[in-house]
This record gives sequence, C-alpha cells and structure tokens, in this order.
Amino acid sequence: MEPTVAAVLGVVAGLGVALLAIAAIWLSDRGQDEDDPGTSRRIPDGVADVLAVLRSSGIVLDSDGTVVNNSPPAVAYGLVRRGQLVPEELRDLARRTREDGVIREVELDLPRGPVGRGMVNVRARIAPLGAHHVLVLVEDHTQAKRVEATRRDFVANVSHELKTPVGGISLLAEAVLDAKDDPEAVSRFAARMKIESERLVKLVQEIVDLSRLQANENVGEPELVDIEAVIREAVDHQNVASTAKDIDVRDRVEGEVHVYGDRNLLVTAVGNLVGNAIAYSGEGTRVGVGARRTEDVIEISVTDQGPGIAAEEQERIFERFYRVDGARSRSTGGTGLGLSIVKHICANHGGDVSVWSEEGHGSTFTIRLPAAPDRVEHTEDITAQGDPNR
Repeated sequence: MEPTVAAVLGVVAGLGVALLAIAAIWLSDRGQDEDDPGTSRRIPDGVADVLAVLRSSGIVLDSDGTVVNNSPPAVAYGLVRRGQLVPEELRDLARRTREDGVIREVELDLPRGPVGRGMVNVRARIAPLGAHHVLVLVEDHTQAKRVEATRRDFVANVSHELKTPVGGISLLAEAVLDAKDDPEAVSRFAARMKIESERLVKLVQEIVDLSRLQANENVGEPELVDIEAVIREAVDHQNVASTAKDIDVRDRVEGEVHVYGDRNLLVTAVGNLVGNAIAYSGEGTRVGVGARRTEDVIEISVTDQGPGIAAEEQERIFERFYRVDGARSRSTGGTGLGLSIVKHICANHGGDVSVWSEEGHGSTFTIRLPAAPDRVEHTEDITAQGDPNR
C-alpha cells in the first residue's frame, strides 16, 4: 500500500474513533441526566459557597429559568421572590443566554420593590454556568449614579450662579462708560458694581469652602472648643448686619458646653445661621442664639421672628443653591450655599442640623454635636491640683 493512501486511511480511522468517543460521552451524560432528573438542577461545586458570601446579587438559574441558588442581597433587593427571578428584563436576557451561550452585559433601571416608585440603577452580567445553568450577577450602581448626577447639577448650578454677578458687573461697566459725563450716574453704577463684586467674591469663597468640606469628611486634629466662645464670635461677626436692621441679637448658654472639633468651622456654621436669621427677619425684631447640653449632645439653636418656612420647603433648604424665595435671597446677598455649608460642617463633626418652622411664626435651626466627655476635663483638673509644681 502506498504511504499516501495509508496516511489518509489513518486520518479517517482517527476521526472515526474520535466521533465514536464523543458520541459515547454524550450518550453517557444523557443517560445520567435521564437516570437522575436532579442532575440538571445541581450547580457546579463551590458556586454555592461563593454566592453565600457575595456582596453583590448573584443568581443561578436552571434550564427552566427557576432560581436554584442566590446570594442574600438578591432577596434583599427584591430580585428573587418565591424561587423566581422577578425583573422581566433579566429573565429575557437569561433565556437568550441559555439558548445561544453568549455572555451579555446591560445597565437597567429596576423597581426597588413591588410597590412604590423607588428605582435602583443596576449593571447586570449574564453568562452560562456549565451545561445546564445560567449565572446572573447584578451590581447596584444607584449611589454612584446619584453622585454623578449631583456633580453635574453642582457644576451647572455654579455656572448659572456665577453668570448672574459677572453679567451684572459687565452691564454696569458698560453703563459707567456711557454715563462718563454724568458724575452722579457714575457714582450710582460704581456702588452697584461694588455690591455685585462683593457678592461674587462671597459666592466663590463659599463654593471653595463647600468643596473642601465635601473632600474632607473628618475634622483633622480636633481640639476642645468652647461653644459659648463660638457663639459670641459668630454673633460679633454679624453685628453690622443686625445693627443696620435694628435687630436685637441675644445669646444664652446654659452651663459649660464643649465639643471636639474645628473652632473656625463651628464659628462659620453658627454665623451662617445667625446671618440667615437676620437677613429674613423684619426690622426691630429679635434673634435668639442659645446652647445647652442634653446628656451626650450639645444643642445650639438659632431662633428668628421671620416669615417662617413652608412645610414642603423644609426638606430642601439644606440643598446646595436652593432658595425658598430666590428674588429675596438675591436682594439680601444670599448665595443658596449657607445652609448646605452648615449641614456639611455638622456632618464632619459627627452631628446634624434640623429646622422647625411655621409660616408666620418664625424658624428655629438646631445644630446637634457630640459633647466632649466630662471625665477628660475632670482628669486635667485633678492632675493640675495634684501637681506640687503648679
């Protein structure tokens, strides 16, 4: 027999043996599945252990689309209920992956639960898992998407807010040029330019301050701060504004109140609240500033006799650039950032800020901060008394 013919016959024989082996394995697997119907529902070894500790939502579906195992978050997020994958979009993608074996990735907005309008933004990856199962991995990106939206809104708001004073200054500059032969008009326009430029400087400074507060969530090297001194300094900073409107600002501190934190930031927070109270109060009224300790919390309250805030507005007043009355805020020099700065300063000190208000009956803003432990001050006193060199 010629060598070429022999080689060809050898290849054909080899292919035949390979085909017979594949057929035998397929028939064996099929026979096992038929002998044990549960085979198609058993997931590969180790998958269940991984799902048990998975922080994201992991779901394994069998050939019928039934959930055979899942991670705890899959239930917590409402993706799995009564052994079924709930979102129709994910069920459809899993079915298609089961049919063609193609790995799919998708971003979806899904209902947070069976009732209500809450939504979550997720990224899902659907892939075959062995011969009989499909794995669905779902990551919650709601917070990341919200942060990104907040960042975009912040940039848009900053751009809009900066345009107002910059545009005003530009128009006033043109007016000054046109009225260069009228000293009275030049003086009037120049005074207005000064007001707009001061407002621009204040806005830029508050944007910088807010950015720093958001970047640094914790106060570095906190020191013991006397809240009574903070209140007096904050009130003193607002003395010109209160005198101009003949507003009586009274402060009262019950006992010794101390916190650990940044003194300058706390002066800024209290000063912003006092400044707001003065700006929105009528002439000849009164503003009260007080502090007290309740168990392990220091409460600083600022009360005014202004017009009050509507209930539906109270949840939003701490948002950046939000104004209850935009026209009045601009006339008083408000930037819409003051309360947002107060909120972040409180958060950075482990506290919070809240408001009580009723239309026609004024408002009370309350800062709550962790109190400095008494025992630290007492230890220092005992040490000082027991040291013969002091």
